[in-house]
Amino acid sequence: MTPAALVRPRGPPCGQPARPSRATWQHGGVTAATRSPLFPQVPDTADAVLEGLDPEQREVATALHGPVCVLAGAGTGKTRAITHRIAYGVRAGVLQPSSVLAVTFTNRAAGEMRGRLRQLGAAGVQARTFHSAALRQLQYFWPKAVGGGLPRIVDRKIQLVADAAASCRVRLDRSELRDVTAEIEWSKVTQTVPGDYAAAAAGAGREAPRDPAEIAQIYGAYEDVKRDRALIDFEDVLLLTVGILQDRHDIADQVRSQYQHFVVDEYQDVSPLQQRLLELWLGERDSLCVVGDASQTIYSFTGATPDHLLDFRARHPAATVVKLVRDYRSSPQVVRLANGLLAQARGRAAEHRLELVSQRAPGPEPRYAEYTDEPAEAEGAARRIRDLVASGVPAGEIAILFRTNSQSEIYEQALADAGVPYQLRGAERFFDRPEVRRAGVALRGAARFGGNDALLDDTVDLPSQVRAVLSGEGWTSVPPAGSGAVRERWESLAALVHLAEDFSGARPDATLGDLVAELDERASAQHAPTVQGVTLASLHSAKGLEWDVVFLVGVAEGMMPITYAKTPEQLEEERRLLYVGVTRAREHLSVSWSLSRTPGGRASRRPSRFLDGLRPGSVATAGRTGAAGGAGGVERGVGGSGGTGPRRASRTPARCRVCGRTLTDAGEMKLMRCDDCPSDMDEGLYERLREWRAAQAQRSGQPAFCVFTDRTLMAIAEATPDDERELARIPGVGARKLGRFGADVLAICAGQEVGGGG
Repeated sequence: MTPAALVRPRGPPCGQPARPSRATWQHGGVTAATRSPLFPQVPDTADAVLEGLDPEQREVATALHGPVCVLAGAGTGKTRAITHRIAYGVRAGVLQPSSVLAVTFTNRAAGEMRGRLRQLGAAGVQARTFHSAALRQLQYFWPKAVGGGLPRIVDRKIQLVADAAASCRVRLDRSELRDVTAEIEWSKVTQTVPGDYAAAAAGAGREAPRDPAEIAQIYGAYEDVKRDRALIDFEDVLLLTVGILQDRHDIADQVRSQYQHFVVDEYQDVSPLQQRLLELWLGERDSLCVVGDASQTIYSFTGATPDHLLDFRARHPAATVVKLVRDYRSSPQVVRLANGLLAQARGRAAEHRLELVSQRAPGPEPRYAEYTDEPAEAEGAARRIRDLVASGVPAGEIAILFRTNSQSEIYEQALADAGVPYQLRGAERFFDRPEVRRAGVALRGAARFGGNDALLDDTVDLPSQVRAVLSGEGWTSVPPAGSGAVRERWESLAALVHLAEDFSGARPDATLGDLVAELDERASAQHAPTVQGVTLASLHSAKGLEWDVVFLVGVAEGMMPITYAKTPEQLEEERRLLYVGVTRAREHLSVSWSLSRTPGGRASRRPSRFLDGLRPGSVATAGRTGAAGGAGGVERGVGGSGGTGPRRASRTPARCRVCGRTLTDAGEMKLMRCDDCPSDMDEGLYERLREWRAAQAQRSGQPAFCVFTDRTLMAIAEATPDDERELARIPGVGARKLGRFGADVLAICAGQEVGGGG
């Protein structure tokens, strides 16, 4: 069977100008990244991978050689652009799947990327988190670099921190224990050793939860405890991998020979430690594509910094920079509020903000609601959500977003009282849930022995078979009342039922065995189905997600911005956090706050300052209103390589110079045209070149093709180069042959006589 990458795309008749597929993005071909079809067909050609991309996304997809920096605003299809970039490179024969490493920050994002690449025909590309990629390397090279087995990795470090504090005779309550643990984590990702903690924390403007000297002491004791117990933590995985790659050049070379092309998503969230690991992976190469948005930097408390993104062009002067500003997610009304939030921002990230341009039809204006107290606010949201669900809006397309996880309980209760299903974001990974594991076992057994299962006697199609099997695991057609663990288990099983319905709709002839195979692939890619319930999530955990309807709750001073945000940098990060929340909404956005915490309490709260000048009846506070926003487009790099070493010659997708199709056949790539496209070859020149080649071959005692192949001679006769630079561009004319035969070939092309034939 012919590999898909080698099948020539169907296109216009030869000799006719190619119709650029980029026009399709103007006619509904582009959709928001997470709104792609559930089971799309794999594109049959490299060019088909590019269909439906807008001009800027297409620039990303076809810029296959680094350095490349993609500045992508919220909802602009960045994941779509970079997955199509990888897939196009693979399908065009430019990138080897096993040589590509795509890194991102969550297992969910990595799983989604693997799923999309599989759907685009680019299976085999490694898409992992920084930690997952580093752990694989550490496990493989540890016996060679250190010896023995890799120490056990601790899941939670709080107990170790408590033991370390006790050894220092320091008492920490639960809150202090959590905060000191966060300081240790920050220290490690910023590569700060215990002795330097106090100075580093002061320099970063961090408010230490205890005396800095005391934290440094606990940090040092924590490292001793780990060493004594032969344990390593999450951050050690990166630190140890960095150490091995720095100290063992042979191992670094082995890793670099494996991975030659890197893509980094969410680059604004890279920590100094992750950046160091990336530099070691790269070596002196610059085959790197980074994607990010400084306006979505919301994890600086963990050590993340947008400086690597903002300084990318300075480090790589030759970089191509592509700005994505076409927002396919949100309505113009939602985008206007998002742009308004950033227009008042200050600081370096604000100076690089992107002005989004909605590509959707107009929708309703954002709603603003004020309540007397928090219970009233939760009940108001639950009532409106109940009405939306009753009107036909799927519960899975609605989210309630809040600043802190402690706010969720009151909304859980309000939704349960209103009879609305919900799910908590940030819970256990879908395929790791016990009920999902048991359901998988039951479905696999039914697929294998279903003919003898009385449960399946009355089933007529795949969805009914799944419902019958899962009824034995606790699924019912009517959800259980109330909230809690029983309801969460039911929602998981209901998600599998919905997936079966979608799968059957896409593949009517699919069997239960086919569905089990699909579930196995999704589990390995962590590509979870959608749970049909209202999502409750913190603003931080909502990053990268989107819904039709979003309720931003508790948007009041003291919560947004949070009370402990004091410095200008901290306040701006709070503003960006609200921006992330706003840009999760596709169409309906509700922003609410309450005047007091409890019923009957003093109405001392006021709406967030970030809404000043944006909500009706408010006046803008002093700020950078009207600050210039970045337009979309492409900026080409100038100068040489951004790296310190020599830049490798880059391979770019070859296109037919007649009809414009991507060429994957080696012979066609030499001619730079399809075999059946008309040739403009000078046949007299071709014959003179053949005579000269025969004389050269006889003189050297080699076969004629060792001088130049027929294809290369045809390409020369078609191009008739005037100088060495033009001759060197012809595939098959390398530097060695250019030096040996270049003068003769150019003389023949110029109509001159040369020795040895011609």
